[in-house]
Amino acid sequence: MITTQQLPTVDSDAQLVEWSLTGDRDAFGQIVERYKSLVCSITYGATGSLAWSEDLAQETFVAAWKQLSELREPSKLRSWLCAITRNLLGKELRRREPVRGAELLDDELPAAKPSPASEAVSREEEAILWRALQRIPEAYREPMILFYREEESVERVAAELELSEDAVKQRLSRGRKMLADEVAGFIETTLRRTTPGKAFTLGVLAALPALATSAKAAAVGATAAKGGATAKAAGVTGILGALAALFLVGSYADYRVCLDEIRTDEERRRLQSFYRRILAFVSGIFVAFAVSVIWLCRSQLDSAVLISLLVSELIVIYMVTKFVFVVAHSRQKRAYYSRILAEEYAGKFPAPAWEYRSRLSLLGLPVVHVRIGDRFDVLKKPVTAWVAVGGKHAVGALFAFGELAIAPVSIGWCAIGLIPFGGLSLGLLAIGACSVGVWSWAGFALGWQAYGGCAIAWKAAEGWIAVAREFALGSVASGTAGFEAARVYIQSNPFFRFAQVLMKYFAWMNLLWVVPCLIQWRVVARAKARRTT
Repeated sequence: MITTQQLPTVDSDAQLVEWSLTGDRDAFGQIVERYKSLVCSITYGATGSLAWSEDLAQETFVAAWKQLSELREPSKLRSWLCAITRNLLGKELRRREPVRGAELLDDELPAAKPSPASEAVSREEEAILWRALQRIPEAYREPMILFYREEESVERVAAELELSEDAVKQRLSRGRKMLADEVAGFIETTLRRTTPGKAFTLGVLAALPALATSAKAAAVGATAAKGGATAKAAGVTGILGALAALFLVGSYADYRVCLDEIRTDEERRRLQSFYRRILAFVSGIFVAFAVSVIWLCRSQLDSAVLISLLVSELIVIYMVTKFVFVVAHSRQKRAYYSRILAEEYAGKFPAPAWEYRSRLSLLGLPVVHVRIGDRFDVLKKPVTAWVAVGGKHAVGALFAFGELAIAPVSIGWCAIGLIPFGGLSLGLLAIGACSVGVWSWAGFALGWQAYGGCAIAWKAAEGWIAVAREFALGSVASGTAGFEAARVYIQSNPFFRFAQVLMKYFAWMNLLWVVPCLIQWRVVARAKARRTT
């Protein structure tokens, strides 16, 4: 979708109509700017009232907005607008007694706020102006009004009224001959001051209802939405490629940490079997998911969107599957390590690969507590501090890092807090592969407002697949609000603006958990090397 800042001024009526059919009010604003003088001149020439003529002109543009999908040939927009104008004028003039003199307007018309054009001239000037113009036949009146409103350009008047330049010159000449010289001069100067300005266009845009969609409008809108999402996905595909690479590095580092912690062949077999089963489940679920998405969305998603969606959802599937396996095997794992601790260490915990606990404490908690490479972590209390870093569990008053991390700001495979970031995250502003939060940003995002590959929200969602109760924007979107309403809401919302910025730097953000994983791997590997020498 082309935004207000991006929308260029174009020469093609057809292009403006196409953009307007997607619900783009800025494009329709260009149409109003382009033809407001023409429409206002037609209505003024028929009514003799500046205020009433601008009201009718605004009604014309609102009617055009509603009926835009019925325009079969967008290149004939000018003629179509003129037809709507004259049709509306005919209905209005049949409904009211035609205005015979500007001095009678207040008696014949309902009270209304004066238009900018009528405020530019006095009541007396308006009355004199119309008395003079009434003497001229309408065929000469319209070109004259438009001529002085269009900076006295015969060429522009000819184009607007679809006449030859010679015909315009002839009508202007005959019209002037019907006026006294002093009156002609007055008309020239007064009409120039009644040209509709920017306020007229803003008034039209403010009066526009939501775009009434038809099959044609829906098709154009879907194409534009898809095009916007496709362009976004094309840029995001590279980011997701980097994200996938970092994900693989981080996952491998985590696997190597576990592998280097073990001491026996039995533990190695258990670990390898655990990961083989995870990979088998992930592969099966992902293949089923990929086949379903390709089949269901084959006509809606192009290759860039599809690749981006599949990469992000592969990461989500892996994270969720691993979490389920860890929880399912936690009791069995605790029982196994309890037996190993009793049989090999007489119930006394051996030292981890590396541990640091600051002497400084605050409110009974150490400021920093780090514990790395402890195979018996599952049997111990979580690492607890203001800044807590643990292999398995970490609870921080300010910050925590670990497989399960709980803190206001937390990073981990499962992160819980005000601002959690991880494979699975739960919190106020949740960021990760799979997240649940008030504001949620993830491959799979669930929340009050959500942004992601697949975003499901109560209020508003944006993503390749977006589902929300009200506002949804994406390649495949479902929400009660229309496309234009969703676009306006999401583009103006601070969370979604933040989400767009986050998308640009998300691959680099993954270094926040990948780098600590690599450091833990090296620390544990060195501890293992010391044990074997």
